[in-house]
Amino acid sequence: MTDSTSTTRTPVDFWFDPSCPWAWMTSRWVDEVARLRELDVTWHVMSLAVLNEDNTELSDHYKQFLPRALRYTRLVTAVAELHGADLVKPLYDALGTRIHPGGSIDADTVMAEALAELGLPAELVAFADTAEFEPQLRASHADGIGRVGQDVGTPVIAVNGTAFFGPVISPAPKGEQAAALWDGVVAVAAYDGFFEIKRSRTRDPQFD
Repeated sequence: MTDSTSTTRTPVDFWFDPSCPWAWMTSRWVDEVARLRELDVTWHVMSLAVLNEDNTELSDHYKQFLPRALRYTRLVTAVAELHGADLVKPLYDALGTRIHPGGSIDADTVMAEALAELGLPAELVAFADTAEFEPQLRASHADGIGRVGQDVGTPVIAVNGTAFFGPVISPAPKGEQAAALWDGVVAVAAYDGFFEIKRSRTRDPQFD
């Protein structure tokens, strides 16, 4: 007999680059929705550095940003491979809190403090500067971006197999407003013929 009170959790996959402030905003929204809806979220790394490695039209500012971004994604990948995928989200939270609301651009300090917060070996920071786990990083990136196409970025979300970029939001909504936005985004994304809805950004990421 099936328990009538049981619920089926919705599988959600979320691909992020730790350095992207917009992905951070979206991840905080998904965290809020997970309190209100039965979600089973799996967190994956993707890389803005990999996405843009053949882009010859990047601004100088973005070119300076990408090496630091790549270090963060390499660290997350190494931790996942060596200590388990269940640490991907806690490490993302620890890194992102320092990078985004914390405003730090000192990657060495950010990574050292994040590892210490999770009780992970400090020596893991060395993997940020090696390509040892590059195949795994690229495979995770390809899995996410391959679902939505090369002309978007991070984050990528897949719900019940339907994937989409974004949404790009600021600030991250709370409570029932967050749940209502989730329901709407999932609804439009589920339509096979839906591709894009957009307006110009009028504000920067607003962190809590």
